[in-house]
Amino acid sequence: MLRGPCRLFRVSVAPVAALAVALVSSLSRCSLLEPEDRVVSPLSPYFGTKTRYEDANPGLLPDPEAPRRDPQLLEETCIPVQLVALIRHGTRYPTTKQIRKLRQLHGLLQARGPGDDRIRAAGGGDLGAVLANWPLWYADWMDGQLVEKGRQDMRQLALRLASLFPVLFSRENCGRLQLVTSSKHRCVDSGAAFLQGLWQHYHPGLPPPDVADMECGPPRINDKLMRFFDHCEKFLTQVERNATALYHVEAFKTGPEMQNILKKVAGILQVPVNNLNADLIQVAFFTCSFDLAIKGVKSPWCDVFDIDDAKVLEYLNDLKQYWKRGYGYTINSQSSCTLFQDIFQHLDKAVEQKQSSQPISSPVILQFGHAETLLPLLSLMGYFKDKEPLTAYNYKEQTHRKFRSGHIVPYASNLIFVLYHCKNAKTPKEEFQVQMLLNEKVLPLAHSQETVSLYEDLKNHYKDILQSCHTSEECELPKVNTSDEL
Repeated sequence: MLRGPCRLFRVSVAPVAALAVALVSSLSRCSLLEPEDRVVSPLSPYFGTKTRYEDANPGLLPDPEAPRRDPQLLEETCIPVQLVALIRHGTRYPTTKQIRKLRQLHGLLQARGPGDDRIRAAGGGDLGAVLANWPLWYADWMDGQLVEKGRQDMRQLALRLASLFPVLFSRENCGRLQLVTSSKHRCVDSGAAFLQGLWQHYHPGLPPPDVADMECGPPRINDKLMRFFDHCEKFLTQVERNATALYHVEAFKTGPEMQNILKKVAGILQVPVNNLNADLIQVAFFTCSFDLAIKGVKSPWCDVFDIDDAKVLEYLNDLKQYWKRGYGYTINSQSSCTLFQDIFQHLDKAVEQKQSSQPISSPVILQFGHAETLLPLLSLMGYFKDKEPLTAYNYKEQTHRKFRSGHIVPYASNLIFVLYHCKNAKTPKEEFQVQMLLNEKVLPLAHSQETVSLYEDLKNHYKDILQSCHTSEECELPKVNTSDEL
């Protein structure tokens, strides 16, 4: 828990220049900055978990630092007394695994034979040659780290939330903020960038100091909470390390939709189709998304694909997320119940403190994790469930599916629980109410589609999950009986 006086960081009159130096030093470690003019691509709605936050939430584009108040948010006699937010990290670099696949594809392009002279004579372009000469600037050290655009995602989210809930994010409350994060550097850095956004809110015009100089200290790491999937042996054994668990993903890769794209891309790039596979095609598609998100550049990789291709590749990504993140195999959503319990424990404590006229010890709880933190929890809560499961064989039938990962968990996605105290409540039960927001928009209750719930009613709806959450038992592998039967 973050403690300290109401000043978020140590600051005095003199060191303004020193703070400026700290900011320049911080920015100098970031190799790439987002340009002023935002570049768009018709493929942007289909990048799945590699989607930019503003592409999933386009209302932010005119002014990304200004809050957009959902008209369904409670106001007037109901005052927010606690906010619990689960936040995915901001925009990141590709992982080393993705970079190495891209390097493999780039090598194929550079090793091509002479292009088709008839294409050139007819005025056709050789996109393969363009891509072979396109700078491959990704390096292994990047390995999923947060980029400057990701820090900007977090700073801007902090500014919007602080403006939307000024009572909770008041300077008086800053010493009582509670930050928890996954141990992954992109999550730790996201938490730090969020705090820098709060500094900007409290001290407009002053550059924020480095994390080491923050009065409140860095976020607290808790992987059992934010990376619960890494601590569930049943999930790791039966899904993560099981070669057959993602059957539908592998089957779709060899299915007609993906094979058509494979042949098409081989023709466009002028490489033998046997040298390509679905993984290389997907990494080429994601390279378009990374270049857009990180550098603000519409690279030639985007020209390889059209919207129909993008829809197929989005489905491939969604299949993987669906089966791994608690929708296909429920063990991952079941293992997220500890996180769900933790959220309600915070809310319970706030209710008890308010009822006894005590100050709420943690008005704001911020938890920084991953897409694989958010998706299982949303599945557990009953959201984005389609009537039929996503499979390798029903792509066309799933055109209008609810489960589209890029619309649910883009970079910087957030699930927020807001607890309200309503002064003019007619009964004690009506005194405390809850709203949920997904990506800053009010999320209707999965079971009723109402936009607000009495707190006790919400707890009652989820009581089976809250009362029967035994992660250690759920995640324990079944014991193998090795004794010989007589």
